[in-house]
Amino acid sequence: MPVPLLAPRGAYRVLLGIVVAGLLLAGAARVGNVQAPPAFASLVAQLSEPGGYFDTDNLISNERSYLHVVPALRDPGLAGGAYIGVGPDQNFSYIAQVRPGIAFIVDLRRDNLLLHLVFKALFSMSETRVDYLSLLFGRAIPPKLADWQRADLDAIIDHVAGPRLPEAAITELRERVDARIESFGLSLSEADLETIDRFHRRFISAGLALKFQTTGRQPQSYYPSYRDLLNETDRQLQRRNYLASEDDFQFVRSLQQRDLVVPVVGDLAGPSALAAIAALMTSRGDRLSAFYASNVEFYLFGAGTFPAFVDNLKRLPRRDRSLMIRSVFGALGQSAPGYYSSSLVQPVDELLQGYAAGRFHRYPELTVSR
Repeated sequence: MPVPLLAPRGAYRVLLGIVVAGLLLAGAARVGNVQAPPAFASLVAQLSEPGGYFDTDNLISNERSYLHVVPALRDPGLAGGAYIGVGPDQNFSYIAQVRPGIAFIVDLRRDNLLLHLVFKALFSMSETRVDYLSLLFGRAIPPKLADWQRADLDAIIDHVAGPRLPEAAITELRERVDARIESFGLSLSEADLETIDRFHRRFISAGLALKFQTTGRQPQSYYPSYRDLLNETDRQLQRRNYLASEDDFQFVRSLQQRDLVVPVVGDLAGPSALAAIAALMTSRGDRLSAFYASNVEFYLFGAGTFPAFVDNLKRLPRRDRSLMIRSVFGALGQSAPGYYSSSLVQPVDELLQGYAAGRFHRYPELTVSR
């Protein structure tokens, strides 16, 4: 999922001071021994930087290999803590495996935040996987939802592959989703609302055939469809998408309902977003579990900002098992037969120590299979 992160750097200390002060002023309630974040809209605004542009919609992943890293994510030593990722709902499959206490979805594009508001709204409007996907794709919600909790993913796919709702019902659905999004309290412009409407209608019109798309170009033949992504497996041939298991879906849904999946507009090499997340993690006592960077590092090297990303990564409280998840495309990868992408993991400490020792100063040096 190519996403360049090229925002200019600013006065880090001043910005971080402002953000941390904002977090403290917003306050936080305590739930048991866990400190909950401030109100969702306030937290999103305080953590976010000005957005940037990239010429892809990123409505879904183009990384067919995305589940190949799941066995590494199922390490019990990774459970809990904080998860950080970029891009669309591919993150939810990783979150379902790692089981963090909080997740941050950080992306340069404001459009990605708007997309995650759609997902958040649908989680809040759904009880099970089948009604979540039905709302996402504008299909009728089946009766007896309790019976669908035990349904095989194939049965859910067959239902969602059916005819979409009549136009009047789609209009009513869009109004309900917009009302739910507005209830989250974020400041949204008319252009934001138009983008949200366009994104949701893309899911509805394309259905399970939806693919990642670059502006002005048809999807590549090797890009997976949403159906393909649902049917993908890990290296043990197990379907590990978050929608393959009701238990995994309900875990992600529970985080969403408690405002613990936080979309942030930010540059991974930027002056404040990751630094502010690091400060919040420290205040909560969280350590990094996994960081999904897709192939963002490719663009950071190209822009000369990879060292700034390393500096930001150093600030994140972490464990010795904290993992970096990355995707590599084409000739740079070590793809399995039939895959254009490779999904790899690397301990964060190995990346930081190797960089300090001069080992990872070129992007291809990060792409060795692990």
